[in-house]
Amino acid sequence: MQDTALRELDVVRDFVNTLDLEENKEGIATPAQLGAWLGGRGLISEGSITTEEHRLAVETRETIRRLLLANNGGEAAPADLAELDRLADRAALAPRFHAGGVRLEPGTGGVVGALGLLLATVAEAMAEGTWTRLKACSEHSCMWAFYDRSKNRSGHWCSMRVCGNRAKARQFRERRRAESSAG
Repeated sequence: MQDTALRELDVVRDFVNTLDLEENKEGIATPAQLGAWLGGRGLISEGSITTEEHRLAVETRETIRRLLLANNGGEAAPADLAELDRLADRAALAPRFHAGGVRLEPGTGGVVGALGLLLATVAEAMAEGTWTRLKACSEHSCMWAFYDRSKNRSGHWCSMRVCGNRAKARQFRERRRAESSAG
């Protein structure tokens, strides 16, 4: 994967990680915070963001998170894929030809255009076969987005030391309880 494409996929990962479930911290809790986040990544220029645009961004983030959970052993829900289709239509995503190749780009600006840029990155990663490496941690108290760098694409947790250890300890305790009640 090209460095540029990986950096763009990192922006998608960072967008999903604007909500830290373990710490219960929302990085884009307000339209102003969303504007600062998008602006800080060059996805949007100055301008006010409406409550509706903020709601759309949060819903899009959670739709992408569910798709990342599907990348971690589940199946993508047709409703989630349809939701991204609707946003792609709304953003007027279309191929744009450049001297170096072709890229999907939104035909609109603002928050919808910024979300369209994120969807373009998702679409390109899907086409390249790298999308399945971007996953959400299977520890449901976490669900942090991470890039699975394992050779066989078998990573389940954002951190083996933290979430993997929790899951294995929980499995161990459950086995011990089952053994105690059976014996």
